Amino acid sequence: MATFSKTLGALALASIASFGSAASAQTIDQLRSSKALRIAYGADSPPFSYMPPGSAATAAPQGYSVDICRAVADKLKVQLDIPDLKLVYVPVTSADRFDAITGNKADLLCEAATATLQRRATVDFSIATFIDGASFAIAPNGPRDVSQLGGKKVAVLPGTTTEQELRRALGGTHINAEIVLVKTNQEGVEMVEKGQVAAYFADRATLTFLLRKEKQFANLLMADTYLSIEPIALALRRGDSDFRLAVDTALSHIYRQGQIVQVFKGAFGPLNTPSQLLAALYQISGLPD
Repeated sequence: MATFSKTLGALALASIASFGSAASAQTIDQLRSSKALRIAYGADSPPFSYMPPGSAATAAPQGYSVDICRAVADKLKVQLDIPDLKLVYVPVTSADRFDAITGNKADLLCEAATATLQRRATVDFSIATFIDGASFAIAPNGPRDVSQLGGKKVAVLPGTTTEQELRRALGGTHINAEIVLVKTNQEGVEMVEKGQVAAYFADRATLTFLLRKEKQFANLLMADTYLSIEPIALALRRGDSDFRLAVDTALSHIYRQGQIVQVFKGAFGPLNTPSQLLAALYQISGLPD
């Protein structure tokens, strides 16, 4: 009986090891078989991931996170010896973006996704690609702090960490504000401009991009308040350690070789440079070989 039990135990361990090995190699095997890296992008998450207004149906998405994924793909061509690897773009929304990863519809989520412990229960994340924080846009005479939102309407994109932080901030300070859920960042800022809400909450980089780019928002302001400081990263399937290592290796080389500065300037403008905090992130996150 003891020998039989040991045999069963050995078989079970071998089965588990085999399963783990197969799972970790799954994405890389798919890349070699399909010759395609599927990157999920949001059409309304500037400057991280977006489609420019009036773009043709065949146009490729733009943005900081999308450009990082393109740079990662170029590195993977060499690292994995897949020189003919092509990119396939998979559009997602804030509601279904992680489903695209868990449902094997995309290999990388390339937009403004904050890496959290709760999300790591269903997906994995690469090393951090950006540091951002939640804030809000207001009219010139609008509320400058969360404490001034009592009795007012505020807008936010559902299914985001910004929504979670907003609800936590209002609940923690017992402020009675009405939360309006919008479909896009553009819609949220437009509601502020039209006076339909007192504030629109989103990632600070996204708000800065929209307020600078759209002439109709030239009179709007950014509140000084930060609801949170959040690490943004690329999401990928959970448990696929080989693919995550390949992505982190690619990102580390992009950081340590200075290529990330060009990616940053391409997304934020040639006259902009990474902040000291972001420059430190690149130095710390870029792992040595």
